[in-house]
Amino acid sequence: MEGLGRVFNVIPIAAGVAVSLKRGVAVTFVCTGNDTFTLTCADTFGGSYATPGNIITRKVTNTATNGTAAWAEATQAASNAVTIASGAASIHVGADSLPDGKAFVKCSAGGSGLVMAILHDLTEQRTPANLPALSSAA
Repeated sequence: MEGLGRVFNVIPIAAGVAVSLKRGVAVTFVCTGNDTFTLTCADTFGGSYATPGNIITRKVTNTATNGTAAWAEATQAASNAVTIASGAASIHVGADSLPDGKAFVKCSAGGSGLVMAILHDLTEQRTPANLPALSSAA
């Protein structure tokens, strides 16, 4: 079985898109562009999104977006946002790091930055054609 559906599901263009954590242990947002990327969360898909608190203290950065540079571990002051000047940043959000009852999370770009969402450690494995939509109330 291939990786999509077994260990991960993905939303290729996910800036400001609600991602359901109901079927995965965590989501990793891969962000590119000179921008600030901010996390918010909610109880329901169409709910009121607010800060999850200052849950980001670690990020992984890369000076290139084409695979020619290695990823580097980085820390930052606790926040619900990450700012990068260039390259890429990876932000891991575990379902257990969100406030109780919060099952939906968004990573929004302040400007023209790009975001990809990768839901991983799936709790249900399915063939890609049978995966549920990640950005839905289901």
